[in-house]
Amino acid sequence: MTGYAPLRASADGVDGSVRGPLILAAAGYLTGYLGPLLQGCDRTHPVERMTLVELPDSADETHTQMITDLSGGDRGRFDAPDTGVDWTSEFAAAGWIRSLPRDRFPLKSFLSLVLVTATCDGRLYGVPFVTNAGLLLYCKDVLAEEGVPSPLAWAEVERDARTIAPRYGLDGYAGQFVSYEGLTVNAAEAVYSAGGTICGEEVRYVTVDSAAAGEGIGLLARGLREGWIPRAALSYKEEGSKQAFQDGHLLFLCDWPYAYAVVSAKGFPVAGKTGAVTLPSLEGSGASVLGGSSLAVKTHARHLESAERLIQYLTGEQVQRQALTWGTLPPVRADLYQDRKLVRRFPYLPTQCAAVLATPPRPKSPHCDQVGLVVQVVVHDALAGREAPQQAVHRPAWELHDTARH
Repeated sequence: MTGYAPLRASADGVDGSVRGPLILAAAGYLTGYLGPLLQGCDRTHPVERMTLVELPDSADETHTQMITDLSGGDRGRFDAPDTGVDWTSEFAAAGWIRSLPRDRFPLKSFLSLVLVTATCDGRLYGVPFVTNAGLLLYCKDVLAEEGVPSPLAWAEVERDARTIAPRYGLDGYAGQFVSYEGLTVNAAEAVYSAGGTICGEEVRYVTVDSAAAGEGIGLLARGLREGWIPRAALSYKEEGSKQAFQDGHLLFLCDWPYAYAVVSAKGFPVAGKTGAVTLPSLEGSGASVLGGSSLAVKTHARHLESAERLIQYLTGEQVQRQALTWGTLPPVRADLYQDRKLVRRFPYLPTQCAAVLATPPRPKSPHCDQVGLVVQVVVHDALAGREAPQQAVHRPAWELHDTARH
């Protein structure tokens, strides 16, 4: 836990309406640049004291710790949790976070799609802080040497991974295939690319048991079976897959855009040799899964006014710019994707913007976590060869239907 002292003492309050000290909780991968941002907030908001609680890097572990704290009512530590975009409906339905006044935040400046992730039943329960959509990273020097364009379709990825990668001593393609939240994302992207879906609106009905879903998961299973996806990918989370690409062992990598910024740094074998495109398709358009986070206010927050002022500060244009340049995570403000200086420094920004705008919104439900757990188990079995993909996508249907009814 890291505290940032204000310039003068804060005022106490007991009804949550006045200003005073706050505790912001965020996943560990965010805290490296949130600390300096909060120091800036202390300088501009001197009556509040901001304390940052660092949670695990793992989304699954962060989700668990947030539930433990938020469900503790006024006994919990957190005032303002930085929540994953698919947790907003869950936390709102449980009564753990407050609805927020729309007119206090610069919502008209945001990418329209990301705002949808922060609402539940038409009310605002969080303010988007950063957004994310997966990209396909590739070794552009290798494809240029072969006279091959960057791929638009999965058939091209498969062809190049099967034929070109071995000639350069590379593995073909990898994502994040351990049975965790990252596999849920990879599975959904494969299903979307085939024209399928996981479940219907508000998770009221299940659509994963379809031929399209089987085709999407089948593509990944075939890659592992035939070897153009390495077996090591079954053990990859974000860091492992990024490491394999940045060390020059992969031709293609599906990952969040932060990976592009990291692997492009001087000293890595792929620095200056990496390209990025939106995810490929099997039919129609490829689509990622919308990631990112929203800043929420706990129902039992000690100082509501201070919490809202903190969110205003962190979603302001200057801080959003700093969050990108210091943390390499995409901003929620639309105008920054047109900023020439930022595009020169982060050339993937236009591609990232297109990927975000083409991404279908995640289903909103208090049960999304259960849905993700079911999908992880089923898809991992299919990828590991324990079950045929077309059979595997039918297996969880009754469980998801049962989840949707309750």
